[in-house]
Amino acid sequence: MVEYINRYNDKFTFTKQEDGSVLWEGNFQYTRVGYPNVYKIAYQQYCKDGGELHIEDFIEEVHRTEYPEAGGYVKSEINEAYATMVFSDTKTINMVDPSGGPYITAHSNLGYYGKELKGLLVSNFIWVKEKEAYEIQTYGEFDHLKETKTIGGLTV
Repeated sequence: MVEYINRYNDKFTFTKQEDGSVLWEGNFQYTRVGYPNVYKIAYQQYCKDGGELHIEDFIEEVHRTEYPEAGGYVKSEINEAYATMVFSDTKTINMVDPSGGPYITAHSNLGYYGKELKGLLVSNFIWVKEKEAYEIQTYGEFDHLKETKTIGGLTV
């Protein structure tokens, strides 16, 4: 078990579970949570309409607005046409921020909080109502390398 004291002196504990998840306990009375955006429908429609941007560039454009000195926000053409098709996946929690911290988001390395958690990165969070705690789903820092082979100096 690892303990963390935030700036309001609230104590949080992180306990590694047998299944690889981490039980995060503490004072979650005043907490913000975040959900990932889903771009699939908007991007598919953009492509059907003849769009050629890569998904990463599309995501940047769908959120782009500018505020010229003349006043008033000006949306990009992609923002104007497709932003309303982007929505949050409210079944998946990807950020938890209790008042006073710690702010933890998807892909955060839990090793920051203690050696016992080294190499565990956050996948997502599940609220466990009975325990009034979050179960942090994790993956290994180097899991993405497991399925690779090196053949003649090339990684495949």
